[in-house]
Amino acid sequence: MELDHRSPWELLVATILSAQCTDQRVNQVTPSLFRRYRQPAELAAAHLPELEQLIRSTGFFKNKAKHLVACGKAMTERFGGQVPHTMEELITLPGVGRKTANVVLGNAFGQPGIVVDTHVKRVAKRLGLTRSDNPELVEQDLQRLLPKSQWTTVSQRLLLHGRYICLARKPQCHTCSVYRHCPWKEKGLQ
Repeated sequence: MELDHRSPWELLVATILSAQCTDQRVNQVTPSLFRRYRQPAELAAAHLPELEQLIRSTGFFKNKAKHLVACGKAMTERFGGQVPHTMEELITLPGVGRKTANVVLGNAFGQPGIVVDTHVKRVAKRLGLTRSDNPELVEQDLQRLLPKSQWTTVSQRLLLHGRYICLARKPQCHTCSVYRHCPWKEKGLQ
């Protein structure tokens, strides 16, 4: 887990901000954000222009700010300011889909979850673990292949492998630890 956080709430907010953004950039933004908005109720009452300015560098800041305020309101009104502990509840929060919910469940609450982002999807396809481009179907394929106790760990490893080794445009096949086992037809060609 490369997102800095001290609580399930901070992890939830950081993960929402991480959409289409690097974890490094999110980690630069969140310290000042969490100093200003410590709890969901504080974020629910945020002045949008101020919040937008704080998160501007994460990209898509207008939508993210709206989601964060709405998420803070929903958590305050429906969950007593606490981050929900189930997939079903988490995905009802604005800005939260299965990927974000699985990050929170696996890393904040120790509940197994498979996080499927662009990196996991790419690596799983290249390794022949799925044929799908649909994140939900990739998640289901990986769930069938892996013991539940390994879902969080393995998906994090796939994510990091895709982020640093099995890159989209220039995969680093010469440094890949699973090169011999990789069935991808284009490996080593870049």
